[in-house]
Amino acid sequence: MAKSTTTEARKKDTREKIELGGLIVKAGLRYEKRSLLLGLLIDAAKRIKGDETEKARLAAIGAEAFGNDGE
Repeated sequence: MAKSTTTEARKKDTREKIELGGLIVKAGLRYEKRSLLLGLLIDAAKRIKGDETEKARLAAIGAEAFGNDGE
């Protein structure tokens, strides 16, 4: 039973990582260096911390991108 739970958790983790990678591709950043991508994400995390207006603005941009692709 524990092995099954571990396997399921690993599958879920793998699926999540694949989906997150898909977001990088969807944003048009597939060919950027990993250090740049990490820097962008770290900077964004700092920018949105406690700033609900910025979170809402970025969420709207993301929702529009998903809407344009039928997702």
